[in-house]
Amino acid sequence: MLPAIFISHGSPMHALEPGDVGKAWRALADSLPRPRAILVASAHWDTEQPLITAMPHPETFHDFYGFPEPLYRLRYPAPGSADLAERAKLLLADTGLPSDAEDLRGLDHGVWSILLHMYPKADIPVVQVSLQTHLGPAHHYRLGQALAPLAAEDVLLIGSGQMTHNLREWGRSFGGQPAPYVLEFQEWVHKRIAAHEHDALIAYRETAPHAVRAHPSDEHFLPLFFALGAGGRDAVPLRTYDTVEGSVLAMDVYTFTSN
Repeated sequence: MLPAIFISHGSPMHALEPGDVGKAWRALADSLPRPRAILVASAHWDTEQPLITAMPHPETFHDFYGFPEPLYRLRYPAPGSADLAERAKLLLADTGLPSDAEDLRGLDHGVWSILLHMYPKADIPVVQVSLQTHLGPAHHYRLGQALAPLAAEDVLLIGSGQMTHNLREWGRSFGGQPAPYVLEFQEWVHKRIAAHEHDALIAYRETAPHAVRAHPSDEHFLPLFFALGAGGRDAVPLRTYDTVEGSVLAMDVYTFTSN
């Protein structure tokens, strides 16, 4: 059984300059059985209802501006999977979540910037499912629960977002150290995950310290709830990476392995 994974994907520049986090992503992939396919919920695709990529050859979508030109030349030519997209649609329908296939939009950098390092041969089919930011954490937990059976079918389920994501504070001086509020939020989340306190996590905006500062908007934290739901309430959590970049971007990676 493959685990469900939450990955903080950080800057698109990790695609060019992987650093320690890129090495950690590769080490994580190397520690897992090879998946038959990969399904990713990324913070960078938001729609009214779930959409699932179903094209045979998804494009590499460069959904960012102002970065060095070599970044825009990168491609991740993994195949798609119409069969997996259809299977995911059926699982969502079984739990009352209507969805549609998407045949035009490519994979965004929340998907390919991590998979470039995890599975550099790009030879495993990849499907992306969209978020519905307006529906909040509980909906994305349910979305993960609905797709959880795929893990037993050798599909790797990944939520790609960010443990903390306040870009308005990127570059602000914290003496070259992680911002104290980032560490407090990061530790609160870690304790709740370790204690399987999923309800407290779902209500994080009311219960976590510095929640709104850590996430002025929800979208980069919602993939965590997708991974939590996909892993299940009794899954064994493991934090495999937990550094902070630029003082304000916590780069935590978690696996959730079902018993």
